[in-house]
Amino acid sequence: MGRRIRFHPPDSLVEVTCRTVQGRFLLQPTPLIADLCRGVLARAVRLYPVQVHAFVFLGNHYHLLLTVQSAARLAAFMNYLNSNLAREVGRAVRWREKFWGRRYQAILVSEEPAAQVDRLLYLLRHGCKENLVRRPEEWPGANAVRNLLFGEPVTGHWFDRTRSHRAAHRCGLLERQDFVSVERFELSPLPCWTQLSTEELRARLADLVDSVEAETVRRAENGREPLGRARLARQNPHDAPSRVARRPAPLVHAASKAVRDTVRAAYRRFVQVYREASIRFRRGGDLRELLARFPVGSFLPPGPFVAESPAISTGWPV
Repeated sequence: MGRRIRFHPPDSLVEVTCRTVQGRFLLQPTPLIADLCRGVLARAVRLYPVQVHAFVFLGNHYHLLLTVQSAARLAAFMNYLNSNLAREVGRAVRWREKFWGRRYQAILVSEEPAAQVDRLLYLLRHGCKENLVRRPEEWPGANAVRNLLFGEPVTGHWFDRTRSHRAAHRCGLLERQDFVSVERFELSPLPCWTQLSTEELRARLADLVDSVEAETVRRAENGREPLGRARLARQNPHDAPSRVARRPAPLVHAASKAVRDTVRAAYRRFVQVYREASIRFRRGGDLRELLARFPVGSFLPPGPFVAESPAISTGWPV
């Protein structure tokens, strides 16, 4: 089945998910990988500004809760984030093959407070709902729990390989720390919580974390002890689970059927206008008039297939 046409209205809240190839545990939850993930994420936020509300990096996938000003900004941000995560984390775990299984998924989250809080709670539950750790802040990988609870900025280290490579040619061997910098950014409250005071915001976040811990306690009372950080650290990052769950992604996370129906109707209109414009675009004509037909926030389709002989167009031998 083909991918959906990207549909992200301006300044929309999205939940982004990206998974490693074959579900391998390449994002191993160790202090080194966690620092790399935070550093690359922070640098991506600085270069391609988006509002980050929460994040969590699991062994074989990650989730982000973002507010993005446009689909183009999201695409640029994710391109930088995923390409650099693949290089830096792949180097750390000695993985030289394809890193990500497919392009990221970005699912709209409605403006309803219940829907936004539900998605935040979903991210906070990771690590605990799989029965890996007792408390969300005990997850050894990169997550936003402590930053949310205590208002701390997200910090991580970035190694400038371009500057290191150039300096090595000019000056010979240099110390690694000469090319390491600290990247940081501040988390943003959910759009539905922007009017809350700092104290109210911390209290609501603490309540969510407490509810996650209560679920873990109930599982422990039934004899299901968490796997624990020590066993997670010993996991081979090249391993893959025996089965990877695959479920169709919804178009939108909403708290009510009415909102879901409204978003679906808007998406159908968007796709209809886009396809009609795409057909005209491929037929050719006045470029300005053709571009004006595409809906706002869409990406132009690729150009048509050139079916003439290479011998005619390039002079290559037939």
